[in-house]
Amino acid sequence: MSHIWKCLAGTVAGCLLLFTQLDAQDTARYKGMTVNLDEVIVEAKRIGFDVNSFIKRVEEDTTFYRAFKNLHIVGFDAVNDIQILDKGGTQVKASLFNRTHQDMKGRCRTMQTTDEKITGDFYTRKGNYNYYTAELYANLFFTKGTVCVDETGESPERSSGSLARHKSQLKQLIFNPGKPVHGVPIVGQKVAIFNYEVMRFYDFSISAQNYVDGTPCYVFTAKAKPGLNRIDRADIVIDELITWFNKDNFEIVGRKYALSYKTMLFDFNVKMNVQMTKYNGLLIPSLVSYSGTWNVPFKKRETAVFAAKFMNFTAAQ
Repeated sequence: MSHIWKCLAGTVAGCLLLFTQLDAQDTARYKGMTVNLDEVIVEAKRIGFDVNSFIKRVEEDTTFYRAFKNLHIVGFDAVNDIQILDKGGTQVKASLFNRTHQDMKGRCRTMQTTDEKITGDFYTRKGNYNYYTAELYANLFFTKGTVCVDETGESPERSSGSLARHKSQLKQLIFNPGKPVHGVPIVGQKVAIFNYEVMRFYDFSISAQNYVDGTPCYVFTAKAKPGLNRIDRADIVIDELITWFNKDNFEIVGRKYALSYKTMLFDFNVKMNVQMTKYNGLLIPSLVSYSGTWNVPFKKRETAVFAAKFMNFTAAQ
């Protein structure tokens, strides 16, 4: 406020210079993008916070997707709640609720299921998943039989074929937002928000906030610019991407994001919220919530919500 009074008492040229300086302090430039900074970040920048290094860390981060793979190398208890909704998105037409316990012996995991409750046509008559969302969920969070992995959580004998490839690409699209997904037509490069041709459609910001658990965080936000014309909007897949980084060690503690896209062949609209925890030095999801609708060729439109809670982590025996 004192700056404003000094400006009012000075010359017009002085005012313009002052506001230009203040505006410059409230923004940063990184690889062609303009990033808005809140007052706390501006002050942190004055005492040594490196904005460019922080954004580079955000851009190059691989720990978020890695965290989901870490579920393949630890034991845990989980609560799984999947609901398939009707066309209006208001009534549940099929669902699954259960509790699972994963055991790790060496690099091999097995899973036991209890308290399972199923409604509607969640499964086919042959016992397969009747819905793509359920199949994707199971592929990511459930273990059937004994599955052995390498030290990174990858299966040495990976599934092959187009279906396995599509599932892998879909998981990358959903659980690794902001990075290009190779091999996915139309949308594969549109999710790469740090690429110049994509970043121009976004507003970026860094702020200081406490996460829901009270952890002090730096928060990086990318939101699609309001008022984009129809042609530019067609180049947007990520509507919003918000990531909370622990101030002390810059580890991700949470991420919230929304993805959508629409063509004559397919469309989707997905929202996710992920909370992270640490166990034995590993970043691991503790809560994953999802709501979304998919309409892909040769399948009926599918609208679903799910929540997965992970707890009581244990090391391999």
